[in-house]
Amino acid sequence: MHNRITIVENILSANDRIAAENNSLLDKEKVFSLNIMASPGAGKTSLIEHTIKLLSPEFRIAVIDGDIATSFDADRAAAAGASAVQINTGGDCHLDAVMIQNALQNIDLKDTDLLIVENVGNLICPASFQLGTHKNILIASIPEGDDKPYKYPSMYRGIQALVLNKMDLLPYITFDLARFYKGVEILNPGIITFPTSCHTKEGLEPWIEWIRQQLIKHYGSKC
Repeated sequence: MHNRITIVENILSANDRIAAENNSLLDKEKVFSLNIMASPGAGKTSLIEHTIKLLSPEFRIAVIDGDIATSFDADRAAAAGASAVQINTGGDCHLDAVMIQNALQNIDLKDTDLLIVENVGNLICPASFQLGTHKNILIASIPEGDDKPYKYPSMYRGIQALVLNKMDLLPYITFDLARFYKGVEILNPGIITFPTSCHTKEGLEPWIEWIRQQLIKHYGSKC
């Protein structure tokens, strides 16, 4: 058991070193970056599409899409107006810093203001692997249930913003908002949360404005 723990620690330590290199490169090129995580079907790609369409008149956006197979999500990001790179993990349930490092070589960072990384749909593995992005974002959704902060605490602890998507379904699905928010607050006190619906576009503007302010805060001279 001890050997296995040591190996895991070594893997994560190596990953963190490369993540730091990725972060330094993005800072050097003045590219603000988001790592967007969620379970399958929570609405990652839909939210990214809306984000691209609403921000692309002001900012140059690139997307790295991670998935086990297919390029469907990268195709959607490109159609929305971003430059897109697809990473197929071939079975891995998360992206890691090496994958991002390789993908960055295919992006013109000097012509990019915002990098959005769409992680593989999973609520366990992505929490353990830093990528070098500036903010970790989790998208939860009403159909998933209000118990997710209690079942996946590591994911909710390691984020800087939370999107609660598919709010338009709240009248039709049993979901205790108070219970959900209590679980989130216990794990991540004071975290900023955006209730949204990609279907009705409810709540998208506060999310977009938050990203806009993060871009200006980090790299106002470039943006």
